Amino acid sequence: MTYYIKELFYSLQGEGVHSGRPAIFCRFTGCNLWSGRDVDRAHARCRFCDTDFRGTNGSGGGRYSSASALVNQISALWPAPAVRPWVVCTGGEPLLQLDAALIAALQQRGCAVAVETNGTLPAPAGLDWLCVSPKAGAPLRQTSGDELKLVYPQVGAPPEQFSHLPFQHFSLQPLADVNCAAHTAQAIAYCQAHPQWRLSLQTHKLLGIP
Repeated sequence: MTYYIKELFYSLQGEGVHSGRPAIFCRFTGCNLWSGRDVDRAHARCRFCDTDFRGTNGSGGGRYSSASALVNQISALWPAPAVRPWVVCTGGEPLLQLDAALIAALQQRGCAVAVETNGTLPAPAGLDWLCVSPKAGAPLRQTSGDELKLVYPQVGAPPEQFSHLPFQHFSLQPLADVNCAAHTAQAIAYCQAHPQWRLSLQTHKLLGIP
């Protein structure tokens, strides 16, 4: 299989339960909820995405003709041989491309494999961490995992719609638009009233890192 990668980079996890954790990010090209083109945003199922996942022109991006070729590039970014690499597969929507062969190749190289997905596709077996971020109006087919991270507020996707699902952690992340301050206040109030949920901030933006 050929893997189409927008970019590979080493940084700190910016959101959710693992916020602050050093990680290698493998950003896959493409998404099934938005084309990535601004002209299509108004008609997309996910209209608030702030990520560039089009093309293969980012740092480390390209077309990788095998899992081993991609794993070689990923592994080269990790600075500490004595520490198990934490690899976050993201997008776009990584489950359009991530397969058993790539997961196995990463784990054979000693990597832990984490995924951030919109949940519209079933996740392959064997992942070390699965974070699902549901989107209003999109079918949720992956209904279990390690973390459910909900952008809030979303009309048609209230937190109580997901609070019964079998996830270990529930994160509420303020919608980052022109009303972000108000959304943050709403998210804080919701978490305080419903302590099942934990506030997730986009700390990488606050710190000015990738």
